[in-house]
Amino acid sequence: MKRHELIHSGEKLYSCSQCEKRFTSPGALCRHKNMHTGRYKCSECDQCCQNNNELARHMQTHSGEKPFECNVCGKRFATSRHLVEHGRVHSGERPYKCRMCDRAFSRSSNLVKHLRLHSGDKPYKCHVCDKAFSVSAHLNDHMSVHTGDKPYTCSVCGKSFSQNSSLNSHKQCAHSSGRPHHCPVCGRQFKTNDYLKRHVHVHTGAKQYSCRHCSSSFRRRDQLKSHLLKLHNDGTWLTCYICQKKCSRSFELKEHLLQHM
Repeated sequence: MKRHELIHSGEKLYSCSQCEKRFTSPGALCRHKNMHTGRYKCSECDQCCQNNNELARHMQTHSGEKPFECNVCGKRFATSRHLVEHGRVHSGERPYKCRMCDRAFSRSSNLVKHLRLHSGDKPYKCHVCDKAFSVSAHLNDHMSVHTGDKPYTCSVCGKSFSQNSSLNSHKQCAHSSGRPHHCPVCGRQFKTNDYLKRHVHVHTGAKQYSCRHCSSSFRRRDQLKSHLLKLHNDGTWLTCYICQKKCSRSFELKEHLLQHM
């Protein structure tokens, strides 16, 4: 019971001696140490897992086996847990609530990641450049900058990706006509949940992306990025290799290059 109460207090007494990440129970620390020892290591991509069950679930990402099907939209999943979590997309259920800001989530893992925004905790560090991340998936994405590795290949067009989620998103956007994600306000349908999330801001009027240089706010991240490039020169401009003209967005550069052609 005492160990269980630590879940509510948030106190993390058990620290990893190798990466200084902290845990609420000795069992969680023991499982984490398996990632350093490489005890449960994937033979396909060298990713280390915490236990044998996690490794078995991970191996399904390479085999492509997805035996669990959603009876609403037909989307398939490798594990029953992922199917249950996906079902909340249709039901709208968000049982996991942040005690700091009352924001709710459909997955416990998303709540854990969200809590790091309040604590500032970034336990995942790149061993090449020491850049730190609050989510392990972001570190995995970052590592492709150093390795250039793209192990996930689309079986339809042959395009390669650095992560499986990017491959799945590509298949859904480029090779599927299905639109399983419905807006609860206007009923508009979208291919991915990310597209739906961006659309919902049209109804709420929320502008969650704020400029750190001025008082401007935006509904989408790409709008903020464009604003930073154009008005504050905050970032890397896209430069035409023929006349050296600078563009703030990739599609603007493509349109400009057509003029030379």
